[in-house]
Amino acid sequence: MALLKEFKEFVIRGNLVDMAVGVIIGGAFGKIVTSLVNDVIMPIIGLAIGNIDISTLEYKLGEAVEGVEQASIKYGMFLQNILNFIIIAFCIFVFIKIIANMKKKEEEAPSAPPAPTNEEVLLAEIRDALNKMSNK
Repeated sequence: MALLKEFKEFVIRGNLVDMAVGVIIGGAFGKIVTSLVNDVIMPIIGLAIGNIDISTLEYKLGEAVEGVEQASIKYGMFLQNILNFIIIAFCIFVFIKIIANMKKKEEEAPSAPPAPTNEEVLLAEIRDALNKMSNK
């Protein structure tokens, strides 16, 4: 029963919900980046290097055998996935930098000066009373 109570507190605290939202947004963002790379960037690169579809680049291994797909190293898809990773990693880096700068500015914000202690208030009153007496 204690384990169930701890789990309930964990879920209510928001960590699990935040993580789930992050995973969902990350998955959607990954699809957007994949589309950007596959549908925009790679065709431009392919056009620049001679109208080649980079995703189809492969190195065939061995000889083709009837009824069996020939083994191949699909380095074009590998290059495309590397580009996906670089773009996603860069976006995460920028996002983390923005968050860090926001936290840094929050920490650097000047806080209000602390309220004077009772002793300081009493000493100020004594000082003011002495000043009044000496000015008379």
